[in-house]
Amino acid sequence: MRLACDDVTRVFATPAGEVAALRGVSLAVEPGELLVVRGPSGAGKTTLLNILAGIDLPTSGSVTMGQGEDRTVISALGDDARAALRAQRIGYVFQAFGLIPVLSAQENVEIPLRLAGMSPTQRRERARQALEQVGLADHVRQRPGELSGGQQQRVGIARALAGRPDVLIADEPTGQLDSETAARVMDLIHDLVASASVAAVVATHDPEAAERADRVLTLRAGTAQPGTAQPGGEAVRRE
Repeated sequence: MRLACDDVTRVFATPAGEVAALRGVSLAVEPGELLVVRGPSGAGKTTLLNILAGIDLPTSGSVTMGQGEDRTVISALGDDARAALRAQRIGYVFQAFGLIPVLSAQENVEIPLRLAGMSPTQRRERARQALEQVGLADHVRQRPGELSGGQQQRVGIARALAGRPDVLIADEPTGQLDSETAARVMDLIHDLVASASVAAVVATHDPEAAERADRVLTLRAGTAQPGTAQPGGEAVRRE
């Protein structure tokens, strides 16, 4: 499922005045493609990901999913409709894992499936399949505190994938991991994007993760840099 945004700007009101976190950013990600968003802290990466996922709304510009008759303008939907779309079609991997400490790995993975109204039997099976997919079949009953950082991140990825989304969005998925575990996590994301034909957007500071991307979009002060992955521009493409 194609994901795109067109001329997106996001302005926040602060006590010191308005701050533009994004300024006219446009991009498009195709099914089976991994787009990496990079840039220094404060460049607007997380804001962009939240807008692409419908967690936040742009001040101006639009975000769309799909094409033709299947095209949905995410930024035009109400809160409930955006939440339903995320539950059904978008998987989000949070930077700080976002796991609930008192729940097991399986129960954490089941959360979005429960919100989507899936039956208990079906969501248990989906959660087990997703955990097996990320190599955690033997850890379904363990709680986050009993898992390593890399294992917790893989639970987060399993949770994002359990709903079999059309789009995967990941915010610094390797930021708290050692280099070896980070490489394994990026391998996993890369393989899943290719095998399931998912459109993926990953924000990262990791130059090695960027090397695994099909294209790279660089943000600075909320602006996409010339020569990066904006539509109509000369995309930085990794073959």
